[in-house]
Amino acid sequence: MLHKLYQKLILKYPLSVLVILVSTILIFGTNVTKLEIDASAETLLLNDDKDLAFSRTISKRFDANDVLILAYKPKQDLLSPQSLQTLTDISNDIEELPGVESVDSLITLPLFFSPIREMDDLINETRTLKSDNVDLSLVKQEFLTSPLYKDRLVNKDFTISSIFINLHQDPEYFTLLEKRNLLLDKQKNTSLTEKEKKSLLEVSKAFKKHRDEQRILDNNNIEEIRSIITKYQDNATFFLGGAQMISNDIVSFVKSDLLVYGTMLILLLILVLGIVFKKPRWVAIPILICTLSVIAITSSLGFFGWEITVISSNFIALQLIITISIVLHLIVRYEELLTLYPRALSKRLILLTMLTKATPTFFAILTTIAGFSSLLYSHIYPVINLGWMMSVGITFSLVISFIVFPTVLMLLKKIPPVKRKKSRFFLPSLTSKIVLRDKKGIFTVTFFIIVFSITGASQLIVENSFINYFKKDTEIYKGMKIIDQELGGTTPLDVIVTLSEVNSTLAHIPSTQENMEEDEDSFENEFDNTKDQDQYWFTDEKIAIIKDVHDYLTYIAQIGEVQSFATLLETGKILNQNKDLDSIDLALIYQKLPQKYRKIILVPYVNIEYNQLRFATRIVDSNEALRRDALLKTIKDDLTHIIDPKIGTVQLSNLMVLYNNMLQSLFHSQITMIGLVLLIVFFMFFILFRSFKLTLIALTVNIIPIGMVFGFMGWLHIPLDIMTITIAAIAMGIGIDDTVHYIHRYKVEYAKDNLSYFSMHRTNTSIGNALYFTTLVIVIGFSILTLSNLLPTIYFGLLTMLVMIAALISDLILLPKLLLLFKPFKKTIKM
Repeated sequence: MLHKLYQKLILKYPLSVLVILVSTILIFGTNVTKLEIDASAETLLLNDDKDLAFSRTISKRFDANDVLILAYKPKQDLLSPQSLQTLTDISNDIEELPGVESVDSLITLPLFFSPIREMDDLINETRTLKSDNVDLSLVKQEFLTSPLYKDRLVNKDFTISSIFINLHQDPEYFTLLEKRNLLLDKQKNTSLTEKEKKSLLEVSKAFKKHRDEQRILDNNNIEEIRSIITKYQDNATFFLGGAQMISNDIVSFVKSDLLVYGTMLILLLILVLGIVFKKPRWVAIPILICTLSVIAITSSLGFFGWEITVISSNFIALQLIITISIVLHLIVRYEELLTLYPRALSKRLILLTMLTKATPTFFAILTTIAGFSSLLYSHIYPVINLGWMMSVGITFSLVISFIVFPTVLMLLKKIPPVKRKKSRFFLPSLTSKIVLRDKKGIFTVTFFIIVFSITGASQLIVENSFINYFKKDTEIYKGMKIIDQELGGTTPLDVIVTLSEVNSTLAHIPSTQENMEEDEDSFENEFDNTKDQDQYWFTDEKIAIIKDVHDYLTYIAQIGEVQSFATLLETGKILNQNKDLDSIDLALIYQKLPQKYRKIILVPYVNIEYNQLRFATRIVDSNEALRRDALLKTIKDDLTHIIDPKIGTVQLSNLMVLYNNMLQSLFHSQITMIGLVLLIVFFMFFILFRSFKLTLIALTVNIIPIGMVFGFMGWLHIPLDIMTITIAAIAMGIGIDDTVHYIHRYKVEYAKDNLSYFSMHRTNTSIGNALYFTTLVIVIGFSILTLSNLLPTIYFGLLTMLVMIAALISDLILLPKLLLLFKPFKKTIKM
């Protein structure tokens, strides 16, 4: 059928076929403009994560707004008139921005100990740095030692201060999100009515439209803040931090990488192809096919509304790997046939090239798709999308290559093949000699590689932090490190304690107030009976829980800032002549406390309606001892022992938990699915080769490069994260491709004379050239990714280069050695 297709259509009407294909791709290519990049925190979350729903609920209950932190380091003393004036001016400018709700800084936050005053005076009159007759020495001491401000508002050296930029909440986003998710959940569990299907379509469109509009506003907000910062850079140094800022900068870096490094990659490929093949056609045809393949897949992504994320940002690079591999195999095969049959008609040579490469290329692509299919079993949409992107993209590459390559060659004049100087140091020839002369060396080296891989892989950790996405010399890294290490940490983690509804059970907790007087006991009994009154909610037993949890969290080295109702209790103790505030004091304070102060010191940490306590912390991401999963499990276990389960339950929330859930899920799903992919590939090899022995050989040769990569990652302490964990699928895809081509060619060569050694030599010096040139071009091309500002992209480039080299060595040395040893092919009888 393929023979007829080429004879009667593609090779008969090459110009028409080429024009129709190129025109179709270019017309469809207008959808490239619809391609979007999404680097928000939500792209790194599990879609079916119960903690995600809980986190959103907690965010609403405790009125937790998104916050940007601006580190302010003036050239003069923090409390000098010039520094305070600059701080006032920049705060006022930022507060006028439409996306900003309020700005908190040294000049706006209340002073409680400068000097210490009676509680009633504090409630009636709030003093700030703007107030008259403020003692700056007392203010400095308060900012450095106050439970409310130390290690959060200012650093220990009193040289840097935080400006907290509170962003407007977006209630419409969560309203649309809830409506959409309710319908999606129902669609999964049951079936939707026609009306509900229409409603789901409408709400999904409305959600995406609102989200896209909000992204533009958020981006403009960040840009306007940075524009304001530049006005004051003569007076101070500024570093901006926060989840929204990280998301915005990652989008910028991804766009830069796609544009700059994509262009440079193409230019480098042109250079390398020119040096290797020395013919303009062998430069133009691969670049044309790569360009058409990339346009086809990016247009499809834009058409179907699939977005590029941090995880899938390198899909174009992966697409180029597979496309270049297909085209170079065709080029090398055509050159071989041209050398053998220099007088043959061009049409015959092209037809023979396409037919002889069709079967191995088809099965190579099929097994490559099987490698990427492991990504489809993730619970993270961007990872799933990457699996689909690569599967569809590889299919496009196969179809476009097998149409464009023959049609363009038909339109070009046949020219003699390039005569290459044979060198004994040329890798394919060299590997052939190594295999022929080797006795036990190859297997000895393989054994040590296996040991290296196992010991290295055993040291792998599933870990990463946002700060480690960026190079140390970038401004974003420097800013995040200052905020992380000196101003309370980066990644938010909330500890939520939900207390029992039955107040009587609180008696099981030992009270921190000893020798309580009878009248206080009767007072406790009184608000057991009047629990509907909010001021009576603050019992001594609840106060004890708050203090115990808060104190525990402050002693954890990986946690920076800890804010809770205990912070107010510590502040109150200092104001109360170093005496602890009891339930009576708190009931009175609560009754007198103005609503505006409740929103600041109470609402973020206590929800009386739901009987919940919130302990807001920030994790120090730059702490080298940080192991997210282990830390979260330790906190959960320890707090379960601190708080009697009958009294209350503990649940962890916010971005720290959600990001860790994603990493753990990705790791476990990939480990499980690699096994399944190996099984799928095993059966595909068996169907292709019809030999159990040959199937095991092919599988072994492909497992070695994967193990080698994980071994290097373990020994070099490169963590498994959202980017590096996909390298297994990439390694599988690339390695299988080379193996299929090698074995298929070896089988053809062996059938000629049934001599294993000569067959191996001919295979290495024929198909080995294609494997070598493919690896050389891709390794040199991908070296450009090491110049990216995003460390995940750098790791991706380095690991891809390592995979390519490992797969090449495995296929040119280990594979032929195993074929010679086990002799999987039967001798054919020549007539």
